[in-house]
Amino acid sequence: MTESSTASMNLPLASAIESAAKTAGLVVLSTHAGSDFNGAPTSCFVFGLSADTASDRTLQLELSNTFNPTQPALLPELTSYLRESALRLRNPRPDCYVTLAGLPIRFADFRWPFHRSTSGSDTYVVHGVAHLEDGTASPLHAKIAASMTVTFADIVAAPEQPYAESFIYNAVRKTLDRGQMEMIKSGNRQPVPVTTRYYSRWQKKFVFSDTDDEARTDFLALKLYWLSGVLGDSQPVWIADPRDAQYLNTTPEQLQQSATLLAGEGFVKLAVDPQFAAATPLLLQRAEHYHTVLADALAITKPAFNEEMRHGHTNM
Repeated sequence: MTESSTASMNLPLASAIESAAKTAGLVVLSTHAGSDFNGAPTSCFVFGLSADTASDRTLQLELSNTFNPTQPALLPELTSYLRESALRLRNPRPDCYVTLAGLPIRFADFRWPFHRSTSGSDTYVVHGVAHLEDGTASPLHAKIAASMTVTFADIVAAPEQPYAESFIYNAVRKTLDRGQMEMIKSGNRQPVPVTTRYYSRWQKKFVFSDTDDEARTDFLALKLYWLSGVLGDSQPVWIADPRDAQYLNTTPEQLQQSATLLAGEGFVKLAVDPQFAAATPLLLQRAEHYHTVLADALAITKPAFNEEMRHGHTNM
């Protein structure tokens, strides 16, 4: 860490983050001072698995300078976030995910932490972008304004990236599944409301989608087709990702069981570490099927009422 990179940074915060990163098996590649949506100072970190990590396998973390991660209520979750990130960075494309509906997407340009809405509503907002990532350099994307109410914010340990990234990404995936967000070439930010409907106070956990064994197996095959086969040159991908488990309302262990079933059918190959698996040529032979699923998923996101209005079919 150079002096120029630490000017205006919260040095106790930087020291705590570096310590937690080391525990998680991550290397701090760079640090610098930043600012949030309202211009308040932030501390920014770039992590990798080693000093020579490729730029597309790094974790970008931005925290408020006033944030204190050493509090007993916050440190365990931060450490867990970094440990999960270290495993996710072993993916060929750690910034990419798939939706249940069949969309491969890449999350980028999120401006953490949350900021209060400028529209007058009683919400906290974070901006980002979801890109369609189908291996064709598609221009389709959705600019996102994900918001949570003040009431919902009480559930979250802190309005900072490590404590909110998973449920924000999953809320975006769920919004796409519902066809309530459009992938377009250009346009304004689209709302992604995160409300208490995504949280079970009784179970004390987030719930986005109820899935059965078949749905989870189909999801994993879809994930491995796109993230390993198409985007990852058939390299292994983390199949026991807790972020996917939260999205599917299941457990990492159940995801591993689904991967074992796919391996038995010859569609995937389990790695030496059974938490990871790669697409096989047999799975890649299903390309036509997965591209049809992709086309159908994109069609769901297109607002039909707009098409009718463009052709003059309106009751207004």
